[in-house]
Amino acid sequence: MDLKNLSILIVDDVKSMRSIVQKMLRNLGIGKTLHMAENGLEGLRVLHSTRVDLVIIDWKMPIMNGSQLLEAIRDDKHLRDIPVLMVSGESEKDIVLEAAEIEVEGYLIKPLTPAVLDDKIRSIIHQTLHPDMATLHIRKARTFEEAGDFTSAIEHIKYAALLKPTASRILRNLGLLYQKTGNEETMEKCLQKAASVNQQDVVTRHLLGEIYWEKNDLISAAQYYLEVISMTQKFTDRAVLLGEALLDKNFVLLAKNIFSTIISKFSKNLTIIEKILDICIRQNELEYSKTILSGLIKDFPSNYDLIYKTGVICETMGEVDAALEYFLTVDKHQGTRQDVKLKIAKLFYDKNKIIQADNYLNMVLHKNPNHKEALALRRLF
Repeated sequence: MDLKNLSILIVDDVKSMRSIVQKMLRNLGIGKTLHMAENGLEGLRVLHSTRVDLVIIDWKMPIMNGSQLLEAIRDDKHLRDIPVLMVSGESEKDIVLEAAEIEVEGYLIKPLTPAVLDDKIRSIIHQTLHPDMATLHIRKARTFEEAGDFTSAIEHIKYAALLKPTASRILRNLGLLYQKTGNEETMEKCLQKAASVNQQDVVTRHLLGEIYWEKNDLISAAQYYLEVISMTQKFTDRAVLLGEALLDKNFVLLAKNIFSTIISKFSKNLTIIEKILDICIRQNELEYSKTILSGLIKDFPSNYDLIYKTGVICETMGEVDAALEYFLTVDKHQGTRQDVKLKIAKLFYDKNKIIQADNYLNMVLHKNPNHKEALALRRLF
């Protein structure tokens, strides 16, 4: 793999960025053939149609992003050994962790410089041409595993683990091989060891969380998932479901701990927080639900559905004055909502303010003279 004769694929959705990388490579004398693709799917088509020695992938792209393309490469028997250089405009922890987990040979932060690009490519090609013994054992293990010879695969992974005792990925793969032989106990020990040697190994912690969840050891599962969600957003959906399972088993504090950790990381993601909120309301955790809504209303003061939902919770909790204040706020800004006017009428009736209740009922009945709930409430006067 002579640097100047490399076949290189550049995958980036920004045309100017593709041109910049292309120009840098030309000036550095790296690459004889340069292929271009504007998203991961297009890049995958190139990889399936021509020989490529190195792939340079942007992280954020439409249709198929860098992470998805990298996974597709590693899952393809014919492509998986192609070295990959990942490029990103961000240095977020999530990206670095995910890139490490799906076996990227190099990672660079934009803006790129010719010197850094040159150094990284030379390093990647050198390690590709001169793999260490642990890597060779891992490749042999993979071959045996694909042939169904798990015993031989385990022996080679063991050698790799001896050569790199602090490499959690190797220990994790050893555990997964033991699982394929039906040795669940040794698999669990390998995963625990992997987690202990690498405090940043979120995938292993996720697997351990799933194992303990399946064993119905929800406390241990929650402990691992709390570590996972503190480091990455990748397994958030599973963590939310675990929080719901914890509430089902009355592990309320643990569930709230998981939910609060997620909310702190997704403070602007209304979809995820509303999912948590709906779970808490269903589980009758109304005080905690009200706390969540209070934070949401601060971030989304014009979201009157959130204000309405807070009013409903206050009403359920018997906090009539607070509920009335929330509903009046919604009515002030969304005056056509008949459900809100009916809520206000009911609360005024509960406060024995018949005239005010009647005024709001009249508004509802003016729009719909046959409104059953409004007519039923009117009969109580």
